[in-house]
Amino acid sequence: MNPAYVKPFAYQIPWKSASVHSGDHLGIQRGLGFEYKGNTSLVDYPDLRRMDLRQTLRDPYEQVQVRLFNHDSITPVYAICDLSSSMLFKGGRRKIELVMEIAASVACSVSDENDIFGLIGYDQHVLDDYVLPLSYQVHEALERIGSFSQLNSWGKGSAGVLEAAQYLSQNKGLVFWISDFHMPLAMIEQAMNMFSQHQVIPVVLWQEQEFNKLPRFGLGTMIDPETGRDRTIFFRESIRTKFVEAFAQRRLALEDLFLAFESPPHFISGEFHPDAMTQYFEKYMTA
Repeated sequence: MNPAYVKPFAYQIPWKSASVHSGDHLGIQRGLGFEYKGNTSLVDYPDLRRMDLRQTLRDPYEQVQVRLFNHDSITPVYAICDLSSSMLFKGGRRKIELVMEIAASVACSVSDENDIFGLIGYDQHVLDDYVLPLSYQVHEALERIGSFSQLNSWGKGSAGVLEAAQYLSQNKGLVFWISDFHMPLAMIEQAMNMFSQHQVIPVVLWQEQEFNKLPRFGLGTMIDPETGRDRTIFFRESIRTKFVEAFAQRRLALEDLFLAFESPPHFISGEFHPDAMTQYFEKYMTA
């Protein structure tokens, strides 16, 4: 994918990073940042550049005092991408194309923030060809994401997400889980428990053609992309209403599940707008 066409967004993390590597987020490691941490004696931290004359004069033990600061740190950021059969659904466009666009946007946004990016793709299992360990190599990430277009995963489920946690960092990170979440709620809950050390951003990809642009009257063919089986349905208003209501109930169930893990979902129907992702972080992820 050409980085010139990728649309990044702004994000922030509502916790202090534990990384020892310098970056742009508040951290907990002592260093040369701007967040004041406290004072200590020059003997314990021999750095005359940080000498605190006022506290030195006040010290009853007449020890030279220096200021301590936390340095700004990086944070690991991942895109966990659902590459199962349901992502081949095509409404206005194929869902897999939207996955590629969002994952590429995440990768470029991470690069802009001087963070490190990792990629995990899965269907029934985690797919080694679509796994990229944490790195600063945004071009390699975009190349790997671009190869999603070659996928042919008809008949493949999404249980591989339960293997993804073992590929995540031990340090708390930001995890963009990109999927349509057409999987059992019990599986989603199990995965969220496995990701509980991290801040998960569920990015839910639905298309209007799945539920809101169905035929009002007449025959229609519905294809289950997880199995490849199709079924002919005689649509009428009552059947169409049931589909719409089922998706509305599913949305409420997903919202309740994710909110229980303090991970508000971000629903995308149609096009991806990076400004909407920026607004999501401004609304939910402020410290």
